[in-house]
Amino acid sequence: QVQLVESGGGFVQAGDSLRLSCAASTLTFSNYAMAWFHQAPGKEREFVSFISRHGFSTRYADSVKGRFTISRDNAKNTVHLQMNSLKPEDTGVYYCAARTGVQVTTDIADFGSWGQGTQVTVSS
Repeated sequence: QVQLVESGGGFVQAGDSLRLSCAASTLTFSNYAMAWFHQAPGKEREFVSFISRHGFSTRYADSVKGRFTISRDNAKNTVHLQMNSLKPEDTGVYYCAARTGVQVTTDIADFGSWGQGTQVTVSS
């Protein structure tokens, strides 16, 4: 288990950008693959983006491809989600998640550590 703390959420207009950050409290951050999930109001939590332990592999949900970019800094124990061209449907809570292992996965069940989430609200 690793403790994760998200930040960077806020209230923005459609078309604006936000950069989410997730700080991990661990001495072995590079052992963890990281991901972002999104939970819209009244809906289940869904996959947004994945990055492998050293950043060589990334995955994106179709709904965010070309708009969101995931990155990580293993020296600073952080992972970021750059969100551009935001849409009202991007509104919700964004969660950072971590897992050990080398498998590339978008399955929520594969992630054992979660942050508390950060709220993103996109107004039209």
